[in-house]
Amino acid sequence: MEEEDNQQGVDGLNYSDKGTPLVALKSHSKIVKLLVERGARLILRTEAGWTPVHFAAESGQLGVLRTLHSLHAPMDAPDLYGDVPRRIAEIYGHKACVKFLEIMMPNRNVSSFRSICSFIIFSSQIRRTAEHEEGHFLDEGKPRQGIPEINAATGKKFFEGDIIMLLDRNALRNDAYRWKLPIPYKMGASIGLNTKGVIFQAFEMFRLKSCIDFKPYEGEKSYLQFEKLDGCWSYVGNLQTGQVVSIGSRCEYKDIVEHEVLHALGFYHEQSRTDRDDYVKIWWNQIIDGQAYNFNKYNDSFISDLYTPYDYESVMHYGPYSFSKNNSIPSITTKIPEFNNVIGQSQDMSKIDVERLNRMYHCASSLTLLDQCLFESINICGMVQNGRDDADWKHTLTTSRDNNNNCLEKDYVMSFDTTKGLSGETAILESRILYPRRNEKCLQFYYKFDGSPKDELIVWLKTDDGTGNVRKSMKLTSIHHDGEKQWNFANIPFNSRTKFRYVFHGLKGDPQNSKGGIHIDDITLTEMQCPTSVWQIRNFTSILKSSSKGDYLSSPIFYNSEGYCFVLSLYPRGPAKSNGDYVGMMFSLCSSQNDGALEWPAGNRQVTLTIVDQDPDITQRMSASRSFVTDPNQRYNGKPFWDKADITGAADPFYNIHVGQRWGWRYILPHSELRRRNFLKNGNLIILANFEIIHDPGSVL
Repeated sequence: MEEEDNQQGVDGLNYSDKGTPLVALKSHSKIVKLLVERGARLILRTEAGWTPVHFAAESGQLGVLRTLHSLHAPMDAPDLYGDVPRRIAEIYGHKACVKFLEIMMPNRNVSSFRSICSFIIFSSQIRRTAEHEEGHFLDEGKPRQGIPEINAATGKKFFEGDIIMLLDRNALRNDAYRWKLPIPYKMGASIGLNTKGVIFQAFEMFRLKSCIDFKPYEGEKSYLQFEKLDGCWSYVGNLQTGQVVSIGSRCEYKDIVEHEVLHALGFYHEQSRTDRDDYVKIWWNQIIDGQAYNFNKYNDSFISDLYTPYDYESVMHYGPYSFSKNNSIPSITTKIPEFNNVIGQSQDMSKIDVERLNRMYHCASSLTLLDQCLFESINICGMVQNGRDDADWKHTLTTSRDNNNNCLEKDYVMSFDTTKGLSGETAILESRILYPRRNEKCLQFYYKFDGSPKDELIVWLKTDDGTGNVRKSMKLTSIHHDGEKQWNFANIPFNSRTKFRYVFHGLKGDPQNSKGGIHIDDITLTEMQCPTSVWQIRNFTSILKSSSKGDYLSSPIFYNSEGYCFVLSLYPRGPAKSNGDYVGMMFSLCSSQNDGALEWPAGNRQVTLTIVDQDPDITQRMSASRSFVTDPNQRYNGKPFWDKADITGAADPFYNIHVGQRWGWRYILPHSELRRRNFLKNGNLIILANFEIIHDPGSVL
């Protein structure tokens, strides 16, 4: 009977909030050890997201913190408001605890730690939109217009809808029209802040997917000058002098900038290919009078397909209603009907777009992709097993299954078996030595725990120690078992200007109670800015089935690098007053303890929301992104729209804080694209969110 009572106490400890036995973990080291021996799980949290480490940090119990660390408790897990235990110790003035926690999580400040975490939300948190709280939208709740439609509204006439055509231009065949790299650019005075940020996003995609680079103008003869003029348009090829690329009103999207820059690099439209009639049908009787010339095709002496197949996904392909007399009757249809809703809907450069670009400019590799490993090959991308550890990571074929035990996919991963041996044994997997060009790095990968709750994955950075040897170590982060046994997404920023390796350090927690281990897959390392916030939504496939128009999911609370608090609202089937099947998303500021130290209104910062195409190869992803800049002069009900949330918004019982007005998009991604590409991986959706001051990441070359 006594044992049964003790077990009830342990269960109460596991699931209770403040004021219940969970608080006992901050009182005495011996009690902590006893409770853990009786089965208490240190990974569980209160409703506010507090762990035992938060409670010990709050009360200044250094001995308890040491004990919790020895028991492999998560020392750096943030609560619902983004506060890690070290921050709690700082608030309550416990300097010894702060110093100890700094040692446990070196080189990690509060804001940078938040960018590492993948936050999870479940279908039980679906909320219903009240009519008065729907928000303010930047779109009309339908697919945005294509370039021909945008330009038609200006009254200007362009060749093929968006080209300023000079006679005898032959940019695809004549090397004289190629650019020398990096390409100089100017931002004209007409370019607004959001457009500038979107252009920088497009530049980063060119650097990631090719060897094309851009640099600020320094007096060169040839350069691109970006302006906000009437419509979206460009010249084809390098004119050997300064030339304008217009990113006008309604053109401020990454894929449109890519489209116009590809013209400047020497490319025509996909439907202009010599062989296009084998793949699409032009309905000449549906074309607006006088616009048929926009559907001319060229012979092989004028353009080249660069030995690539016709590409329905190309960012250079126009949509089915381009130049159509009737916006419900197409002017172009595809010979393969499944692609009728694909042409003209590209979110990014396609795989074949990138292949052509790299062939034209003789690109051997990406400028910013340092390393990528999908583990499909037995050589595991040159990664190295450390000979001084206790075990090896194993190259393993795994099968992912959904909640109904249906097979989703099979692929190879690296696994560390934690079912045998002793607690504390390790397996270390190191990357090959890498040589950086930029300082900023972003390491992303998928991981899963299905062993003991005490298992741990530690990620290290090893750099040149000044003697040419890569052996100076720095801990980047520790990742702990979350109890879910599902794949998660890690997002780890770090800096290095010297040669380095990144290291995965698996740690066995309790082999006797392990039925699996630690698994990693699909590693990507880029020299790009990591997103500051990541929202992983599990079981999104099930959420789509159970949600209705107007239902939405509330994100965890995020903080940007300056300390501004914000939240997202994602509409799986679009807002209440909308048509069609697509995903919408909104952004809101929220109140926090940081508000008194921040600038208000929070203007001139760019919000970028991205639904991630989870293709294992980052260079083939076609993620859906939307951006806007907060206007410091924008007003709502006589108040600055982007002022503190407790001034402009209302108390939200879900968060127990004030949440400001919503601002965003009804239509970001149609459900057909969710399923056709890799937006859903193991049924999960990933959202990346940035709310930052715009800056030029700089050229690589």
